[in-house]
Amino acid sequence: MNAARLYLLLHVFLSAGVLVHTFEPFTTTMVVGLGLGTLGRTIYNYLHESCDSKWIDFNATGLEVDLESKLFGQHIASRIILKAVTGFMSNENPKKPLVLSLHGWTGTGKNFVSQMIADNVYKEGMDSSFVHIFTSELHFPHLSHFDTYKTQLQQWIRGNVSNCARSMFIFDEMDKMHPGLIDSIKPYLDYYDRLDGVSYRKAIFIFLSNAGGEGIIETALDFWKAGRDREELELKDLETVLSLSVFNNKRSGLWHTSLIDKNLVDFFVPFLPLEDRHVVQCVMAEMKARGLRPEQKVADQVARDVVYFPKSERVFSVKGCKTIASKLDYYT
Repeated sequence: MNAARLYLLLHVFLSAGVLVHTFEPFTTTMVVGLGLGTLGRTIYNYLHESCDSKWIDFNATGLEVDLESKLFGQHIASRIILKAVTGFMSNENPKKPLVLSLHGWTGTGKNFVSQMIADNVYKEGMDSSFVHIFTSELHFPHLSHFDTYKTQLQQWIRGNVSNCARSMFIFDEMDKMHPGLIDSIKPYLDYYDRLDGVSYRKAIFIFLSNAGGEGIIETALDFWKAGRDREELELKDLETVLSLSVFNNKRSGLWHTSLIDKNLVDFFVPFLPLEDRHVVQCVMAEMKARGLRPEQKVADQVARDVVYFPKSERVFSVKGCKTIASKLDYYT
């Protein structure tokens, strides 16, 4: 339905004395009573996000382009994310939900990738009512409320998946989450057709964590010291050390979790530390996003002022691209 058609329908509604400023269920009932039920539902669905193909329509090409043009220095993560999400969203009958665990140092792109996935699955992107974000320090701050958090988390996920099977749940700061809490949703991530009448198999769960970052950095640094190109790094070089370090790290939020023990995490995705050249790319992309003409001189200056480690060699950015936006304000 185009905008002109919608405007005409709204004018008809107003002329008929029907309340159209808010299309809540009560309003729809009024419309049905007036013999205009189908029309009311059409306008309601046009104006309000609903769990259908109009609002949820995966764009595989869009995700691929975003990963290639906006995510820098993450050849392993890009490849895994694209294949995992594309394969899952193309399957009309998946056996279980998609569970991704993204690991790496701050500023390497974990949150950014979550946003890219949401932007290419939901018309409203991260603003979609079907995308739910949990932050450990905000939503689960007190260990004394542990049992309450477990119950609330279960109810929240059950309720939202009941409302829309294609829901996405993002758990940020997993390294700050109370160990054992995430196990409360283990049944929802397993190979069950239905639990109490609800199927969770089309949902997406994404865990974001700094845990395992040290191992990733050590491996990347070893490659650099050996004179090897970082693009030679493969998932097999990091996957085992990553899953073991996360499982055995009491501060990971996934410490001794049955999610790992039962192989319910589909992919542990490593995010590599960023080099100077990647920081430059981040600056150029930020200038472009702001509508500015990307200037190599400015990008180089911002990148030079970023803190790197090890101190003597200045190989990797301590904060990745996390502070780029604020630093760019200083130079533009």
